[in-house]
Amino acid sequence: MCAPLGVDPLSSEKGFWGMLGIGEFYYELAVKVAEVCIASRSRNGGIISASEVKSILEKRGTKFKFAASSNSSNYTKDDIIACTKKLSVLGSGFRTIQVGKTTMIVSVPTELDHDHMEIMSLAQQHADRGVTLPQIMDDTGWNKDRAKRAIELLLTQ
Repeated sequence: MCAPLGVDPLSSEKGFWGMLGIGEFYYELAVKVAEVCIASRSRNGGIISASEVKSILEKRGTKFKFAASSNSSNYTKDDIIACTKKLSVLGSGFRTIQVGKTTMIVSVPTELDHDHMEIMSLAQQHADRGVTLPQIMDDTGWNKDRAKRAIELLLTQ
């Protein structure tokens, strides 16, 4: 119905994005955040920190149409988190999780349980040297099967 009239409901603020509570600012930022998350999936399994997304956007020199001033990268990590939460309404796997003190963006539709969160927290604590299966077993007190099952899901993503 919209095509013959030349109207794009996805680009209209009162269309689809407006129903999700996303104005032009969050719409454009959400698209850029989704691009970064999807492009980095092969490297990080679909889990990336909000601050890393902001850093990548800044390194790219990403310019936004919504910015009224010459400083068109006037957005914060909190804006990135907010637009990710808006994307989660679409059910495409985009959501934020808290790992220690870091807010991570998950861009895959996999459900992460407590075991996965525990391994990510250990990996964050030992970021300089990584974590091994025996180390996970020692730190958590888990048996080999539980530790292996939890780590395999994270490695396949």
